[in-house]
Amino acid sequence: MPQRLVHRVGTIEADLLTEGDGQRLLFLHGAAGVPPWNKFFELLAAKFQVLLPQHPGFGTDQFASRIRNIADLAMYYLDYLDGMPGGTVHLVGHSLGGWVAAELATRNCSRLASLTLIAPAGLRVKGIASGDNFIWSPEELTRNLYHDQKLAEEVLSKPVTGEEADRQLTNRFMAARLAWEPRWFSPGLERWLHRIRVPSLLIWGNDDKLLPCAYAATWEQHIAGLKTRQITGCGHLPHIERAAETADCVLRFLDACT
Repeated sequence: MPQRLVHRVGTIEADLLTEGDGQRLLFLHGAAGVPPWNKFFELLAAKFQVLLPQHPGFGTDQFASRIRNIADLAMYYLDYLDGMPGGTVHLVGHSLGGWVAAELATRNCSRLASLTLIAPAGLRVKGIASGDNFIWSPEELTRNLYHDQKLAEEVLSKPVTGEEADRQLTNRFMAARLAWEPRWFSPGLERWLHRIRVPSLLIWGNDDKLLPCAYAATWEQHIAGLKTRQITGCGHLPHIERAAETADCVLRFLDACT
């Protein structure tokens, strides 16, 4: 089981899950908050020291006012990296976290050994409509995140405690602050993706109803040498719905980077 710690960046404190030894791998979570520590993370932690921090404003709104937009969150994680002892890290981001990771990498890649984006937000592709989790009902959102509706049923059947409901609402407010307007993209990001000059991997589920996998082509156009892997029979959460296969994609890519 991972250790639960508190990490500090400047005056901001946030929870952190960590497990494993070796080179660091930093995972930036999506809009729903820190995901369950599942087989995906266990497989990565067998070879790397996995760091899974909670973004400021998620889980608790104590520090939410310090992070006004995605650019602030990218700069926060650059400070996070600067506070680590020497050496580079492998950066992995999912959805909103993938957007943050890409924004970070366009600003400064000097602490990155590699970049892996899993169904990242951040770009809008004309003519390819994305989903809108802000208008979907909770049940619609859950069903639209998964290809396998049995998994969606399992999530929907679990009772939600008052504490969990509060956490979900806090996360939803913070996600809206970061991604409401414009919805799930940064108008300037596409212009600067060419600045990403580290080995990069893009993973996407072929049945992603929130951010269609057809968006991958635009990322490929702008990041030199980007490798793309599509996970079949998978929605927006490859690291949860197809945990072992997604971890294998990441580990094979990272092995090739060393």
